[in-house]
Amino acid sequence: MASRLARISAATSQFARWFAGAGLLLMTLIISWQVFARYVLNASPAWAEQASLLLMIWYVLLAAAAGVREGFHIRISVIEGAVSPRLRRYMQLFAHAVVGLFGVAMAIWGTELLLATWGHIIPTLGLSRAVAYIPFPIAGVLILGFSVEQMLATVHGTEVSQQWN
Repeated sequence: MASRLARISAATSQFARWFAGAGLLLMTLIISWQVFARYVLNASPAWAEQASLLLMIWYVLLAAAAGVREGFHIRISVIEGAVSPRLRRYMQLFAHAVVGLFGVAMAIWGTELLLATWGHIIPTLGLSRAVAYIPFPIAGVLILGFSVEQMLATVHGTEVSQQWN
């Protein structure tokens, strides 16, 4: 069962990373089109900036969630390396728990934000403003799940298999 959950977790993380990469690429294309249209065609598309911002919210939050599983989030490991293995384990558990609680907060308050803005429309895109906030609860749930996976690995003395190389 644990191996199946690890495979699901790895696949979810990989999907989030690919989605984030595709979002970054698409945003780069949109911005390139905007610059070309503005300076060459003298007609900048009104939708380009909002579309780019919307994409950026999506890909940054999903990449951040994947970063929790893959271990490429920011941390200071100087103190961690200087303490005993037992204390290091408690420090790691505490850090993963704090990150998991942050995921819970993102899921709860992201959902509230999403619901509060559902009726607001982004004029240049014709989309609900809530579309920009959908990734907050999604990323929050992923961050919580990946944090729990990290905590279980720490308790069992194993490591989460990282796919980011």
